[in-house]
Amino acid sequence: MEREKPLRLDRRQLLVGGGLVAGAAGLGGAAVYALRGDGGPAPAAQPAAAADDDGEFALDGEHTDLTTFVLAPHPRRVREAIERHRAALDASPSLALLEGEPALEDAAREAAADYLGTSPDLVALTDSTTMGLGLVYAGLALAAGDEVLTTEHDFYATHEALRLRAERDRIRVERVALYDDPASADAGRLADAVADRITPRTRAVAVTWVHSSTGVKLPLADLAEVVADANRDRAPEERVLLCVDGVHGFGVEAASPVELGADVFVSGCHKWLFGPRGTGLVWATPEAWERLRPTIPSFSPQAYVAWLEGRAPTGGPPGPFMTPGGYQSFEHRWALPEAFALHQELGRGEVEAHTHGLATRLKERLGELAGVRIVTPISEELSAGLVCCELDGLGPPDAALRLRDEHRVIASVTPYATSYLRFGPSIANDEADVDAAVEAVRALTA
Repeated sequence: MEREKPLRLDRRQLLVGGGLVAGAAGLGGAAVYALRGDGGPAPAAQPAAAADDDGEFALDGEHTDLTTFVLAPHPRRVREAIERHRAALDASPSLALLEGEPALEDAAREAAADYLGTSPDLVALTDSTTMGLGLVYAGLALAAGDEVLTTEHDFYATHEALRLRAERDRIRVERVALYDDPASADAGRLADAVADRITPRTRAVAVTWVHSSTGVKLPLADLAEVVADANRDRAPEERVLLCVDGVHGFGVEAASPVELGADVFVSGCHKWLFGPRGTGLVWATPEAWERLRPTIPSFSPQAYVAWLEGRAPTGGPPGPFMTPGGYQSFEHRWALPEAFALHQELGRGEVEAHTHGLATRLKERLGELAGVRIVTPISEELSAGLVCCELDGLGPPDAALRLRDEHRVIASVTPYATSYLRFGPSIANDEADVDAAVEAVRALTA
């Protein structure tokens, strides 16, 4: 029988000095616990039983799911917003569009901008990380012979988007290996590896914030410094852009990629952010937007009016101009602000601490088991929420299957040529979930 899964922060936080607040009122009755950010006294936390009765996630309750980062379950408030917008669209699609657009799309862009710490005009809305990467690398101003530097560790979407661009325009795509053993990755060596491969023809560095292949988190601020050094004596059109696939850091890390120095940031919103499925975004600096061109017609007012007047569009904010037009999954996009609001109310620092805390607990406890090798760095400087590991004598697909069938623990397998067993504790999980996963792995390796 389906039951609500409580959304909790780390239980250890709930016991520290009473400096806690139950977020029930701010979350429509959902008992979500978060540290107070103002340091003031907090009301007593509600008991866990209350959270169980009125939780955020409608998980089945029969499985320990540590893969909500693959495709997130909708929190209660997101589900309710989707249903509200869907009902309006079903009742009268034309009226719902007339009354909802563009205000509701603007609200989604504004919520994303507030979360990132930027302007709504610099945010384009997409359906996924893959769509965003395709738009960026297809639209980046590059000439034959220009280079894009990426890594051996990036996902298919980055590699394939760049391959397609290289095939079309004869640009060069170079790959660099940042580490041999992910568990012993070093921030300084990661940055040096990128610096050593930037050439006078490099126009973009295409990296992933948190590698879904290994769980390694790149030091974005260090990479931004490397790129800044490379750009010191370059003309504006020759400057290197730091382009980031950030989907496995977005909704986990408290620091914004804007603060960390990215030039272009791409992410889906339906993983760690727990946004509506089929939503994503692209953000870029004004200077970076100048070097990006749309590949799908926009429905921005400037673009549409220009068409009516028989001319090419000029002016207008780049975010809406780069947002693909056409009919969308409106009820999902319009519900996106609810996901940002949830994270803002929980507190970005608290979400990071909770997710990192569970991931660290999982790595430490799995590391104590014989026959288990942790692939992801232990250090929180170089890891986020993903935890990858190997089991002696048991391949990742078989391990994931047995965990599910024999122990009702859901893990994933990294979709790469070299694959690992992968977990991802999130705000939908607590320490009991981590401990259940550890005991299940212990049974497999006994």
